[in-house]
Amino acid sequence: QVQLVESGGGLVQAGGSLRLSCAASGRTYRMGWFRQAPGQAREFVAAVIWIGGTTFYADSVKDRFTISRDNAKNTIFLQMNSLKPEDTAVYYCAAGFKSISCSDYGGCYDSWGQGTQVAVSS
Repeated sequence: QVQLVESGGGLVQAGGSLRLSCAASGRTYRMGWFRQAPGQAREFVAAVIWIGGTTFYADSVKDRFTISRDNAKNTIFLQMNSLKPEDTAVYYCAAGFKSISCSDYGGCYDSWGQGTQVAVSS
């Protein structure tokens, strides 16, 4: 497992932007972001494969969110633009070693961050 440290959450008005960061203590096969709103199940947001940089997005965030990576720092970012009130949730960074095609499945990940709150006001 690796240790993950997230940062960058906060409160923003609808239409605004936030950038989340997640620093990993080591390299894995993939890293991703999930979110969980109160009373709802955790859902996939975005993921990136370290080698090659292939990215994956949930339909609900496609064209608004961008996941990127800094190879030298073992850090990923989630740039969130055009935020909506329904994006309000705790956002979790995750890292996994499995090389199978499962980026949108929570069980594919071995390590999780502590979560960072994102709140979008209308």
